[in-house]
Amino acid sequence: MKKLLLLFFISLFSASLFATVKVASLFSDGMVLQRNTRNAVWGWATPGALVTITWQNKTYTATTDNMGSWMLYLDATPAGGPYTLTITEKNQIQINDILVGEVWICSGQSNMEWRMNMLNHKYDTDIASSSNSHIRHIKIKNTTSIVPLKEVTTSGWKSASPENTPEFSAVAYFFARELYSKLKVPIGLISSNWGGTVAQAWTSIEGLERFANYQTEYTNWKTQISGNAMEMEKQYAAYQAELASKDKGSKKWMLPSLATTDWKTMSMPNNWEHTELDTIDGIVWLRKEVTLSKADIGKAAILHLGTIDDEDITYVNGIQVGATEGYNSERNYTIKEKLLKPGKNVIAIRVLDTYGGGGLWGEAKKLVLETGGKQISLAGDWQYKVSEEYKNLPRNPRIDMNSPNHPALLFNGMIAPLIPYGIKGVIWYQGESNADRAYEYRTLFPTMITDWRNRWKLGEFPFLFVQLANFMKVSSEPSESDWAELREAQVKTLSLPVTGMACIIDIGEAEDIHPKNKLDVGKRLAFNARKIAYGEDVVHSGPLYFSQNIEGDKIRLTFTNIGTGLLAKGSELKGFAIAGDDRKFVWAQARIDGNQIVVWSDKVTKPVAVRYGWANNPEGCNLYNVEEFPASPFRTDEWKGITADR
Repeated sequence: MKKLLLLFFISLFSASLFATVKVASLFSDGMVLQRNTRNAVWGWATPGALVTITWQNKTYTATTDNMGSWMLYLDATPAGGPYTLTITEKNQIQINDILVGEVWICSGQSNMEWRMNMLNHKYDTDIASSSNSHIRHIKIKNTTSIVPLKEVTTSGWKSASPENTPEFSAVAYFFARELYSKLKVPIGLISSNWGGTVAQAWTSIEGLERFANYQTEYTNWKTQISGNAMEMEKQYAAYQAELASKDKGSKKWMLPSLATTDWKTMSMPNNWEHTELDTIDGIVWLRKEVTLSKADIGKAAILHLGTIDDEDITYVNGIQVGATEGYNSERNYTIKEKLLKPGKNVIAIRVLDTYGGGGLWGEAKKLVLETGGKQISLAGDWQYKVSEEYKNLPRNPRIDMNSPNHPALLFNGMIAPLIPYGIKGVIWYQGESNADRAYEYRTLFPTMITDWRNRWKLGEFPFLFVQLANFMKVSSEPSESDWAELREAQVKTLSLPVTGMACIIDIGEAEDIHPKNKLDVGKRLAFNARKIAYGEDVVHSGPLYFSQNIEGDKIRLTFTNIGTGLLAKGSELKGFAIAGDDRKFVWAQARIDGNQIVVWSDKVTKPVAVRYGWANNPEGCNLYNVEEFPASPFRTDEWKGITADR
């Protein structure tokens, strides 16, 4: 009896939830459908309902299942538009301005997530001239889930324009712009990415079947989040109290009366890793005085701070007005009408930076106080003072509880709901967060690609990825490197069919894990797409190591992807190291000999192995092909790496 009542109430809930027909959020005004393929459309309605779709003067029908879900496939359509799609049951939904062209998933971690407006105005000219209604972008909200979701939250489809393009993934935009210039068909970009994330989080738990460690982690995590919510909140409250006790400014540095003669000054917005705080992770307080007139006050105001890396607690005249966790979240805080006053007003922000750069680092135009019917710019000089370094602070328990870096959580929340939307392929920029387990990535990354392909059921669609850039301090001598081993794992992934790799070993930045040159990243991915996805006869890659032959005291190297020939940018080749049986590498000389490279050193009379660009940030890698694609770093040995046992 209880079971029957439960089913009855479930059916009532379903009927009320889907009393009218609904469609998945991907299907909205301005969307792009994949050309020349059957496109799935899906949604929800009352169980047993008949859903009718009209598309291109043809009618399609589907009956919802007992959970209220429906799905149907539209016939293949060539590139074109704009078109309208109509969905009818008890109500009617009309989706307008639909284009048909090429659709690409744009996924990975922060270097794919990085928006056009996050690059220190490097691409302002590109943004200003970006108007193109045939390039469209939709952002998937960061979401984790312990089970595969059916629906996502999105920003909606947006056409490239000076107003919209600043919010586009920069790599994805430049990829699309280059493709459009050649294909002249609409390009749709589905941007599903999350900074600082690992590949296992983007793989389904079934896809991770061969990884016993991740199966165990997933099971433990599932148990933890279902049973420890109350305990976690207690731990978080205790953490906040301890953090406040460690913070020298927690009780007074927000007060307007505070004497700040010993505070220093820096310009904001700014990423403070480019200032004298470049080595500081931890708590830093920022203060700025704003002088207001009587006309500026009397009504509620809004404090716009843009993005802050990583967390903030913000005060106005000593009163907290807001707090946010997340380096990529816009801060917009309401100020009650009686809090501002004529004359001096003090904005104070406690910034907690846990890794990398910190500070108010968004756009200057978004750093404003909106009050009295006008916007007062807050860009410019701010006072600052370091409170405590991160190494001396307690660990936030929510880092683990809220972390996306558990097996399958991002696949469930941000990829599963996209399947089976029609796509051409995937562009992927990730790997930094897996570098400490680079050997594992040799199998993990191909497993993820195969998992996505199996689930989309579109065959071996193109999967194009970016090899890790050069980053961190330059090594003065040849050394081991987990980033080099991760790049090697990425090269090995090219053994999968219909894959391509954009090497960017020449455009990274030693002090920034988010290099600003996203234009060349997008263009190099586009060349891969032109060759691999669209079959153009173009050179799409730089030289890839193929084999070596020992010739006395020298080693001769051969390559694939040499294009129309090898090229040394500069007077002589750099970045090569050579070793004998002792496995001790020394810097080597190298020269181009036709389509091969000869490497040697006077210090190694019986060489056995060569390495090129084998470092976190290899110096002087200048081997290219004539088409100016850089050679990928490589090694000829198979000696055990530093991540082999991790």
